[in-house]
Amino acid sequence: MAMLLGKKVGMTQVYNESGSLVPVTVIQAGPCVVMQIKTGDSDGYDAVQLGFEDVKASRRKMPQVGSAKKAQTVPKRFVREMRLGDGEASDYKPGDSITVSVFSDGGMVDVIGTSKGKGYAGVMKRHGFGGFPASHGTERKHRAPGSIASYASNAGHGAGPKKGKRMAGRMGGRLVTGKNHELLSIDEDRNLLVVKGSVAGPAGGYCIVRSAKKR
Repeated sequence: MAMLLGKKVGMTQVYNESGSLVPVTVIQAGPCVVMQIKTGDSDGYDAVQLGFEDVKASRRKMPQVGSAKKAQTVPKRFVREMRLGDGEASDYKPGDSITVSVFSDGGMVDVIGTSKGKGYAGVMKRHGFGGFPASHGTERKHRAPGSIASYASNAGHGAGPKKGKRMAGRMGGRLVTGKNHELLSIDEDRNLLVVKGSVAGPAGGYCIVRSAKKR
């Protein structure tokens, strides 16, 4: 399974073969440097650690700086691991550079990004509640959540509300996986991927692009 770290450039639109406009997201993916190799003998599992985008050593902690020196590279701003099958770690070595050419076969990709944070939101914005009537006796309760009812008593599991109860709270700022995005084109000279549809997060947000797990 191929995987790259990248940054969302933004959205635009392209024409397909039938002449229809298709919304697309442009992602700057790689080049990524192999920072560390993990094997079953040394770590209990096989994985490769990738780093994307250089950063000053003064902006990273000493263990991160030392890890980059072992890979003969500079510290990276965005570092993530990719799990591998047994024995696949031998295909990589620290310091290797991985580019968008790993997706040259095209197909479908999954894109993992962090959604835009909306702050603390009420139930109407967060969950789409309809609210109370705008007239006929409703007094200063138009956007209230209504009764929590029996959900406030989770018998046998403490006094808190049951898990999953839709209430006000923090909205956005979570990891979102967009599955089965069609990979429309690759620009190897500028390390760009063009995928169909929207991707979670703002322009400039970091993301992970991998081969689709469930096609």
